[in-house]
Amino acid sequence: MAHVAAERIAGTLPEARTAAVRELRHPVSGELLDEALVLRFDAPASSTGEDVIELHCHGGRAVVDAVLGAFGEIEGLRQAEPGEFTRRAFENGRIDLTEAEGLADLIEAETESQRRAALALAEGGLRKQIAAWQERLLALSAQAERAIDYDEDDEPVDPILLRDCAALGAELQAWLDRPRAEPLKDGVLVVIAGPPNSGKSSLINAIVGEERAIVTDIPGTTRDHIEVPLSLGGVPIRLTDTAGLRETSDKVEAIGVERAGRLLEAAELLLWLGDPDTAPDHPGVVRVHAKADLPERRAGPDGSLPVSAVTGAGLANLLKEVERLARSVLPTEDAIALNRRQARHLGDAADAVGDAASAHDYVLIAENLRLARAAFDRLTGRAGVEDVLDALFGRFCLGK
Repeated sequence: MAHVAAERIAGTLPEARTAAVRELRHPVSGELLDEALVLRFDAPASSTGEDVIELHCHGGRAVVDAVLGAFGEIEGLRQAEPGEFTRRAFENGRIDLTEAEGLADLIEAETESQRRAALALAEGGLRKQIAAWQERLLALSAQAERAIDYDEDDEPVDPILLRDCAALGAELQAWLDRPRAEPLKDGVLVVIAGPPNSGKSSLINAIVGEERAIVTDIPGTTRDHIEVPLSLGGVPIRLTDTAGLRETSDKVEAIGVERAGRLLEAAELLLWLGDPDTAPDHPGVVRVHAKADLPERRAGPDGSLPVSAVTGAGLANLLKEVERLARSVLPTEDAIALNRRQARHLGDAADAVGDAASAHDYVLIAENLRLARAAFDRLTGRAGVEDVLDALFGRFCLGK
């Protein structure tokens, strides 16, 4: 249908995968709409696996609207739904679900780190790795099934089979232990915390360069957290100001203090502006000696970074340290990071393979390896993912 419709507007089409300039004319009136570059792709060698036509028009909105309107005059055509091209590529086997997720992340990428990670996924990095795991899994399953058919019931399980299952399970677990995709996609959560009037709101305003938080000398001014997205050297950051940590009888402030406590637990990095000796036991804590411009605070404790929100002194060093630590909780640029859905299914596969490695019966080994194969099918989208498809492809722009 795509080729037939394009011929109504562009006339004779070029050879497949060859570009040519054509006049685009209205199919009813014959009015000239544009002179554009036309490319033709024949199924199955196209992005969706179907016949596809690309029209590279001049970019004015009126031109695009006129061409789309002309196609709308042809019976049987309609505009694509959000994500429909990618969904058709998935349903026709051109890409798997992990590549589709990578494309969605690529469209939404706002930093260089996000772009690189999304591109690695969209280009099939995880798909290729899964294919290698599936090949090993099938070989292990074949060994177990063959043993069920031919070995005696009282014969012990081949230790090499158990060893190979354990090795595959350990490799899957190593992937699960890698830094995850959420901090890279959503931003590393950097929480500014400390007692009231320690300079938290002033610090976040100085970092952002505008007044995002209210600053007064009245303790308890900040009642709820304030979150500001930043990019430090291409690293996505969610910088969050919190209520001052103290005992309070004010119900509203108490809610803010409780929320601050939850944020401290969730934070990847914690900028602590209180007494260094009272800093929470947190693996990513950075002790900040705020208000360092005041005469009585110029000499900060050892191990604390002196910073002045008033003069800006020390801000560059603080941000450099935040960027360094943030990179340490993110996947490296050459590594593929798993998202929550992918990690869940890979975890199911790792558990099943681990159970197979500890079994002492070929039937149990074969069943656990079957469960692992089913988990991989859910991971790639071959089975059991109907509930995630609409949500995923709805993230795409119109058509894409």
